[in-house]
Amino acid sequence: MQPLHIAHVVYSFRVGGLENGMVNLINRLPAERFRHTIIALTDVDPKFCARIQRDDVQFIELHKPPGPGVKLWPRLYRVLRDLVPDIVHSRNLAALEATVPAALARVPVRIHGEHGRDVDDPDGARAKPCWTRRVYSPFVTHYIALSGELENYLAQRVGLDRKRISLICNGVDAGRFTPTNGVRQAIPGSPFNDPRLCVIGTVGRLQAVKDHTGLVRAFALLTQQDPQQRARLVIVGEGHERASIEAEIHKSGLQDRVWLAGEQKDVPLMMRGFDVFVLPSIAEGISNTVLEAMASGLPVVATAVGGNPELVRAGQTGELVPAGDPAALAAALQAYLDDPERIRAQGREGRARVEAEFSLDGMVERYRMLYENLAERKLGRN
Repeated sequence: MQPLHIAHVVYSFRVGGLENGMVNLINRLPAERFRHTIIALTDVDPKFCARIQRDDVQFIELHKPPGPGVKLWPRLYRVLRDLVPDIVHSRNLAALEATVPAALARVPVRIHGEHGRDVDDPDGARAKPCWTRRVYSPFVTHYIALSGELENYLAQRVGLDRKRISLICNGVDAGRFTPTNGVRQAIPGSPFNDPRLCVIGTVGRLQAVKDHTGLVRAFALLTQQDPQQRARLVIVGEGHERASIEAEIHKSGLQDRVWLAGEQKDVPLMMRGFDVFVLPSIAEGISNTVLEAMASGLPVVATAVGGNPELVRAGQTGELVPAGDPAALAAALQAYLDDPERIRAQGREGRARVEAEFSLDGMVERYRMLYENLAERKLGRN
């Protein structure tokens, strides 16, 4: 029997949490049962594509121009007619409209995944995104929500039948992201490898929804309450907000205490070079980086948005703070500066929770079952 052919449709295929999840899924689904095509409405990063370990995955760039995506429908329709996939799996609102040409191309199964929200709709309160999801819902066979909060949004706000929604949280490779033996690991090239320092770190695209400028403001407040001057901040990632983050660092006079490390290939190594992980996002789905930090044995201070409260247990594996509140974030980070036992204890709890509830193998198995069950229902395949 031929393997199921899945066409994954995303806005772009570059470094990011959503895309990392795709890489993990494609690499681990059995090759004899699934084959894959990745369609980027805009473009792909060849270096990131190299993370796919299979040599039979095709990458297609559509180079979508600015403006309504409907202009791209004829081309996407032709691509899908040529590919003849069994399943189209689109992800996030920017790729939702791909379900229309997929339906016109008679793709039998059309899955749409909700991974998180954009900065202009952090809590799902805006009417237009909700209305858009409702309009496109007849073209979607089934939905995947990556958090309970997103599942409730689709059911209660958008008005979808819960039978059409599956909750599949992200999983993390706990063999790749591992704790140190209690001593922070030195990061090559880092100016903050002195073991006497307390290194606070974050990993993610430098985009407005991640609110790195707010993190710098919080760190500036923290330094005012740090008489021993032990705190340091490492921001890993690249993006169009870099200039504004640099400006905030200079405005606060923190050039010697903040390291913009850029994009890093070895994220597990970076995690092992932190004492505390922080995620200051305005909006989130289920954050891969939070799970990776927990697997790395780090306490996590995160904003109480999206799926973050489903991952971080306040007082046990880290702390939760309101989004857009630098003072609250600074206060939460302050509690770790002079309490290494708190860091170790919460790090151990986070690692244990990942091993018990967020294994990568468990995530892949849930996707496998969903793909095969929907294919069997629509195609008679088993």
